This record gives sequence, C-alpha cells and structure tokens, in this order.
Amino acid sequence: MATCAARRALAVGSRWWSRSLTGARWPRPLCAAAGAGAFSPAATTTTRRHLSSRNRPEGKVLETVGVFEVPKQNGKYETGQLFLHSIFGYRGVVLFPWQARLYDRDVASAAPEKAENPAGHGSKEVKGKTHTYYQVLIDARDCPHISQRSQTEAVTFLANHDDSRALYAIPGLDYVSHEDILPYTSTDQVPIQHELFERFLLYDQTKAPPFVARETLRAWQEKNHPWLELSDVHRETTENIRVTVIPFYMGMREAQNSHVYWWRYCIRLENLDSDVVQLRERHWRIFSLSGTLETVRGRGVVGREPVLSKEQPAFQYSSHVSLQASSGHMWGTFRFERPDGSHFDVRIPPFSLESNKDEKTPPSGLHWPRRGGRQASRVSWNNGCASPEHDSAKHPDHKCRNLAEEQL
Repeated sequence: MATCAARRALAVGSRWWSRSLTGARWPRPLCAAAGAGAFSPAATTTTRRHLSSRNRPEGKVLETVGVFEVPKQNGKYETGQLFLHSIFGYRGVVLFPWQARLYDRDVASAAPEKAENPAGHGSKEVKGKTHTYYQVLIDARDCPHISQRSQTEAVTFLANHDDSRALYAIPGLDYVSHEDILPYTSTDQVPIQHELFERFLLYDQTKAPPFVARETLRAWQEKNHPWLELSDVHRETTENIRVTVIPFYMGMREAQNSHVYWWRYCIRLENLDSDVVQLRERHWRIFSLSGTLETVRGRGVVGREPVLSKEQPAFQYSSHVSLQASSGHMWGTFRFERPDGSHFDVRIPPFSLESNKDEKTPPSGLHWPRRGGRQASRVSWNNGCASPEHDSAKHPDHKCRNLAEEQL
C-alpha cells in the first residue's frame, strides 16, 4: 500500500477521469506513487503514463492503494464508502448524506430582470432542486498537498461554553457533492488516516462497503445536526467561471447587551475554460434584516489571489460573517484578471443567511479524550478578524483560523 499521495497535479487527472471513467471497464486499480505520487486509474500503460509522468516525482514507483468502482448515477453512497475527490484529489470516506436544495442559476428558466433590491436578488427567480451532498473525512496524509487549491480542511463551530470569543475547528471534515465522488475499495482495514476514522467507523468484512457506523458517529451526528446541516447550495456561472456557495448557520452569542448571529460559508471557484485567470478582488454586499446594507471590498480571498488554470481549475475556501439580526442576505462579485491584463467580474449568487435553528443545544462532541493528538483546535478572534465586539456585519473572507490554537 502506498503510504502517502501528493495532489499537486490532480486537477488534470480529475478532469480526464470525468471524461473517461464512464465507458471504462470495471474494476480498475487505483494507484499512487509511494511517498508522494499522484493517483491514477492504472488501466493501461498508456493511461498510467498519461497521469503519472507529469505528476510523479522522479524515482517514485506507482503502487496500488485500491480499486475503482463504478460511480453511482442514481442512489446514494453508504456510510463507510471510500472515495477519491474528483476535483481536489484527496482520499476520503463518507460519514453520512445530506439532502440539500440546489439553486442553480445556470439552468433557471428565463425571467425578466428586476432592479436590485436590498435582498440582493437583482435577477431571475430560481427554483431549487434536491441534490445529495455528503459529510466526509479527509485523509490527513493528503491535506498538505491540496492546501494550494482548497482551504476546506476543517469545519468550524462556536464555543459551547461562556467564552464567546472562541471558535473551534475540526480538521479534515468536509462536504462533498455526489458528482465529486470517485468510489473505490481497499483491503486495508484502516485505509484513511484521520483521528476520527476509528472512533466513527468499525471494520466489518461482511458489509459492502466494509465499514459501518459506530454508535459514536450516530450520537455525534444527532447532537450536532443543527450546526452541521447543509440545506441550501447556490451556483452561478459567469464567463466560464462557476461560483458555488454553501452557507451554514453557526449560532448566536450575546455581546455588549445585543445578540450576534454567526454564519460560515464555503465558496468554490471553478474555471470551466482552458484560459488562465487570476482572482484579484472581491466585492461583497451584506444586507441585514435590521435594515443595514454594508459594502465590503478587498484584495483576493483569505489572503490569497488564486490562479485558475487548466491544470488547477478550482479553488475552495471558507469564511465567516456575523449580523446583529437573525437573518440577512449576501451577494457580490469577484474580479478576475486575464493574462493580457484585462479584467472581468464574476457574479456571486445571492444567498440567504437564516437562523431558524434550535438554539437550546450548543455544538457538542468536541471534548473526547485525545489519543496522541487533537480532535479540535481552538481559535481566538483577534488580529483584525471578525469579532463579536464589532457592531456591524463582519468583513467576509478574513482568515481567522490558526491564529491562536491550543489543544483541547
């Protein structure tokens, strides 16, 4: 078995897989270079050369880590399903599914344009359709190799005690769309390296997939359902740049005799064309139910200006926002630059910030005894990041994680 797998050029491989796997013969070996190679479906010598010659460090040899299965066109993947992420290339395992409402403005029926209103809906009405997403664990060996293309290696929670200035992050927890999953099997009883893998899943060779949920996973899901739940997904494409937004309600805290409501949002940027572009600016508008409308401009996102190319077509990140009202809306644009220096704006689909969740039970399950590592990290709000003491909607895209960590 390969002990490690790099993700430095998997964007090419993942796009190639999406075209070729449909008509392939199954099963197909899944390979990685020992130590730092890239995955490839080793069907033929030609196929292996296509994916490994550019991605594999010199002197490394491909080793089989599993066997690809036929991706499901219908139905859901079960708890314990191993997979390779088709965009970011990391290994993962499915914990449980979410049924979300996908609002895709690219397929919305044509409707008369409307003037921009405070809710941010300066365009056609969009009807949502049901779409399956999954809560997954990411293999810890792969996180360092996807850091340049994805900042979604953790899910954040507000503290479940009186310290309202603390934010907690569970590393290696992600949300994955059904079409992002390339399923595979492995004979390894612990194929994913993550501190929660053996706490959540039990190996059972009589099952398919051979990993079943422990009571720990079921209890954790039930207790944290309001804070983990993925309900709405918003998507829109402008000039071949697709923007996907997923908002999550995090809870309410009291600050300076007022209520402050917090949300986390995850954004994926995908370049559907072969032309290279670079994200230069963001422009947000944040409307609060209290009647305030705030405009936020800034360079890049989370301190970075990612380049989207044919080789690395996607970038994904998470950030936070808070309001002194129980609901609101966000929308805006990203400004991209072409190689010739020209610019164009890409729309961020408008999305709601809702807080209709049960506030009685705070997030729990973050204080299990450690086995030589941490389950969650604590992050203090400081250094210019969003702070409950601020009175207005907080500036999105500030990278607040990992500023002041300590083990729990």
